Amino acid sequence: QVQLVESGGGLVQAGGSLRLSCAASGSIFRINDMGWYRQAPGKQRELVATITSGGRTDYADSVKGRFTISRDNAKKMVYLQMNSLKSEDTAVYYCNADVLRFGQLGELEVWGQGTLVTVSS
Repeated sequence: QVQLVESGGGLVQAGGSLRLSCAASGSIFRINDMGWYRQAPGKQRELVATITSGGRTDYADSVKGRFTISRDNAKKMVYLQMNSLKSEDTAVYYCNADVLRFGQLGELEVWGQGTLVTVSS
């Protein structure tokens, strides 16, 4: 069993900052790509940022220059630093990871339960 648990969401004023964290636990041999996605009310889930095990990052155009994704491989954690927040950043943010498990073949894609970020204008 592999779990991802997000934390750090909340209510913030436009222009403010939040830092999301995501902790992975369970029978994990290695975590490959990790990422953050978000889903706003009435919209489809969309990619926010991804990071490889080697630290290569990729961002949605809408967050470039404002958000920073990072990870701590030893702690099995991924973070999302969000600055200059806008009302359109309001969404449930989900952590995602591609995991190799002990004694199991193949990569498992795991999702967290989500954390709500609300940006007031």
